[in-house]
Amino acid sequence: MDTQQYKAIAEGLLFVSGDEGMTQKQLAEVMEVELETVQFVLGELKRDYEQDSRGITVMQSKAYYHLTTKPKHAAYYQRLIDSPHASRLSQAALETLAIVAYKQPITRTEIEEVRGVKCDGPIQTLLNRSLVEERGRKEGIGRAILYGTTTDFLTYFGLTSLEELPPLPEGQENENMEGEADLFFESFQESVDSDKEPF
Repeated sequence: MDTQQYKAIAEGLLFVSGDEGMTQKQLAEVMEVELETVQFVLGELKRDYEQDSRGITVMQSKAYYHLTTKPKHAAYYQRLIDSPHASRLSQAALETLAIVAYKQPITRTEIEEVRGVKCDGPIQTLLNRSLVEERGRKEGIGRAILYGTTTDFLTYFGLTSLEELPPLPEGQENENMEGEADLFFESFQESVDSDKEPF
């Protein structure tokens, strides 16, 4: 089997793995090749995706590899989501998303402690939009579900990792979450708008 065939197989595997992604070891086991071959194939895929004619890329999150859209095209994804046929997230959902983004992994109860109101509805909305996901359960009584952001969240805001989140002002962590949510989304709106070109 030649390199092109290996690339096609690896690309398909990363696509079907979705948000979970795959490690190099998992790819090697499924493809029945050596780890060095997988590393070479992933490198070739990354080079292919670097071309301007490609709309997706390979993103590495810790040990896992995912297929995702390119951050530089985030302005167009924003337009799609903001189009009339796409419903906007409520303020409650936006505030909840900001809390999860900055404080993940976090439980529903902990989110409610920050917001001061129930969050069942906003959390379900974010789960349905694939902006947050379950990240296991917290140790202790009740084993509460932990929530974190997804790769779709990164794609929407044109990020390659959570390290690119804008820093909060000193002391902001303990302030009302409405201010934190406003900071969060205003910062990203500015970055998205700066990439937009007039029609």
